[in-house]
Amino acid sequence: MNTRDPESVLYWAERRVLEIQTKLHRWATGDPHRRFDDVFNLVADPAFLLVAWDRVRSNKGSRTAEADGTTARYIETAIGVEGFLDQLRCQLKQRNFHPVPVRERMIPKANGKMRRLGIPTTADRVVQASLKLVLEPIFEAEFHPCSYGFRPGRRAQDAIAETWFLAKHSYEWVVEGDIEACFDMIDHTALMDRVRRRVGDKRVLDLVKAFLKAGILSQDRQFRNTETGTPQGGILSPLLANIALSILDEYFAQVEGGPATREWERRKRRLRGQASYRLIRYADDFLVMVSGDREHAEQARDVVAAVLAPMGLRLSETKTMITHIDEGLDFLGWRIQRHRKRGTNRRHIYTYPAKKALKAVMAKVKTICRQNINEPLATLLRQLNPVLRGWSTYFRAGVSASTFQYLSKYAWERAMGWIRRKHRKITWKQLRRRFCGGGWWPVDGQSYLFDPGRMRIIRYRYRGTKILTP
Repeated sequence: MNTRDPESVLYWAERRVLEIQTKLHRWATGDPHRRFDDVFNLVADPAFLLVAWDRVRSNKGSRTAEADGTTARYIETAIGVEGFLDQLRCQLKQRNFHPVPVRERMIPKANGKMRRLGIPTTADRVVQASLKLVLEPIFEAEFHPCSYGFRPGRRAQDAIAETWFLAKHSYEWVVEGDIEACFDMIDHTALMDRVRRRVGDKRVLDLVKAFLKAGILSQDRQFRNTETGTPQGGILSPLLANIALSILDEYFAQVEGGPATREWERRKRRLRGQASYRLIRYADDFLVMVSGDREHAEQARDVVAAVLAPMGLRLSETKTMITHIDEGLDFLGWRIQRHRKRGTNRRHIYTYPAKKALKAVMAKVKTICRQNINEPLATLLRQLNPVLRGWSTYFRAGVSASTFQYLSKYAWERAMGWIRRKHRKITWKQLRRRFCGGGWWPVDGQSYLFDPGRMRIIRYRYRGTKILTP
């Protein structure tokens, strides 16, 4: 492909990809039983590969050297994008493209344990991104509205808004689901069977299976086979995980008392002492909302375990809990709980940042402010501001004003402490004149410390099933 005019070529490539994706989604929606038998040529299409390359290059992970030692920047400067994509396309067309084992990287989790990431090579990332461009519009046609994670046009705030809405309407018992090592334990045979329901092109199926069976190169340079799971860290992995976990969505979409049950039927069920159920899932984190009693919630937990078993997945006995909305629960960083409104006897359901999420962002601020004090203040602000702004934007849809004020005070104290360590003999009058513009808030030229306390709170509206698929 001619990439001498990158902006123009990329623009027309994106238009072509969008047009084809629209057709694939329309065909898949129009015929729920249709199998796509000739889509491999799209994976190797120059436009799809170019759009896939652009998405891989724009990702922060592209700066990390992979198992073969290459980065996106190295390909741009030493190999050339045009030659790299042409070679990749030839390998795909000639059926001699073979994924390289992913490089294992262990990162710490909040609970002290380690999370295993599998980082593919740049070439594998591009092919995975191209595969996703082809497969996503097909499977989006059959995904259910209760799934919000890693889907276009959907976000965590939608899942929280639906939880709030359902808890407000009698769904007071909650099964907090936790799947043990979800990405590592998905059964390959069961997953491929679900992929084959909509994709009949053997070349695409072989390519997906090759990525699943690519293996892992551990940190001690030892090779391990991957008999189960889809490596967390690959571009294709979230889509494959959604395909696997859609078995849970399908069950609750059809169960008696589920979303397909009419309102008058649900009222009859309540009068008869029967329960109604709703599922809210964000990737492998999910809630089962129950309009009934604790016994119904316990039955729902057992049913979930049975539904997930064919996919090789099981619930964590220690982390899967049954909670009443009055006790509150943590989901996707939010605390959801029913409280008495101050000054009244009315009780309302509130959503606000969980203590765990607040402690996490405070730990990041503390770590940044402990760094080298030989850097100018502007450097510190450039590192602090994205953390504070991103966290505040995520939680601005909840009852977060007091939390934002607390975080604002903490960030100010840490930034001021950094300045005073840098200039140990400075007086407060000198500090305010040199680093606060005569006031009290840290500023360095055009850079100033982001103030979470000034973040405007905007209520996020529950969109229900009105979320359109792009």
